[in-house]
Amino acid sequence: MPRSRRAARRGPGSARAGSPASEEEAGSEVLSHCSSASEGASPAEEAAAGSEVLGEQGQEEEVGEDRLKEHMDNLLDKSAKTRQAALQSLRLALSSRILSEFLLERRLMLTDSLEKCLKKGKGEEQALAGTVLTLLCLQMGSGSEGEEVFRSLKPLLVSVLTDSMASPGARQSCATALGMCCYIAAADLEDLVSCLSCLEGIFSPLSAGEGGSVPAQHGPLHCNALQSWSLLLTICPPSHIKSILDNCWLKLPPLLSSSSVALRILAGETIALVFELAQDVEEDLCHQDTEFLRAQLKVLATESNKYRAKTDRRKQRSIFRDILRFIESGEYQEETIRFGLECMYLDSWARQRTYQAFKENNELLREIFSLGPPLVLDAATLKASKVSRFEKHLYNSAAFKARTKARSRVRDKRADVL
Repeated sequence: MPRSRRAARRGPGSARAGSPASEEEAGSEVLSHCSSASEGASPAEEAAAGSEVLGEQGQEEEVGEDRLKEHMDNLLDKSAKTRQAALQSLRLALSSRILSEFLLERRLMLTDSLEKCLKKGKGEEQALAGTVLTLLCLQMGSGSEGEEVFRSLKPLLVSVLTDSMASPGARQSCATALGMCCYIAAADLEDLVSCLSCLEGIFSPLSAGEGGSVPAQHGPLHCNALQSWSLLLTICPPSHIKSILDNCWLKLPPLLSSSSVALRILAGETIALVFELAQDVEEDLCHQDTEFLRAQLKVLATESNKYRAKTDRRKQRSIFRDILRFIESGEYQEETIRFGLECMYLDSWARQRTYQAFKENNELLREIFSLGPPLVLDAATLKASKVSRFEKHLYNSAAFKARTKARSRVRDKRADVL
């Protein structure tokens, strides 16, 4: 969680520069003054200074809460511009601080205000309201309070998401909110199934399910819907996973032909996730359709079309090589996420999808991945764990020499061939 930093300011000295002797005398006078002042400070005075600092911190928190209350009141303002500014401020506050206790007793009021923003607002206001709702669910967690928030606003999220006349930004925000809030707070299988069905209807039109071609205008909305759908797959019970394998998963391969590189990559990762879940429930997906799928994946893993951006081609080839390797051999390319002295291992497509969805929310991420409380280390341990600049220099020098030798050998072989 980001912390505010205060830079210490030092004003310019008013005395002119004199001789070295005069400077030493002035320095000794200052030191003796500071020493006598510190020696004269009593424990009572030190305690008073400490309580004064705590009082300042409490005052800052109180001012922050007053501002949050003001922003919440502004959500009911007649001016759309004022409401959007309030939503933007709440988004920043809820994404940078843990405010669970403050929000707990005000969740009903905030939920009602967000409901009005989603109902009566347009475009940007609806998009911001969906984002703030997601953050509110994150703050409330998976208990009854979070479930209450999700249940009350789920119909509105579905309404905006499925409204073809709503702005694309609002629909994208609601697609993300529906998936993440359902993941956090849905308590019934019925809610989970209905959300999956709604999201599936966004990224897989009837033409794709009936064997037709996928429209070329797939974009961010379809990516958000597919990302939320795949996130919810990770918490589906085995019985529903089998139903999805029987009825839905063949709607994914047509998305590999989309003109959107983001959607192609996301579709490939979702296909890998479906194969992983099939293994978990001991279902076999190896039949004639998977042979054509493997051929598609091989093309995407080696594609070198010049009309695509170079960075897009490189990213696509790398990811689809991992996807193809997993589908053919069951081997997942493990990824290590390091933060401070801790690290977390992503050893499955399900964990990768969950991490990608929640990586900006530290507290919930620690709970989902069972990381426990953050490590509390003293200054000596932290200092010992850091690599010195000299050690980094030695490591970089050794790596550079090894790289130069390897390249030299390759160049020598080329010279021999020529």
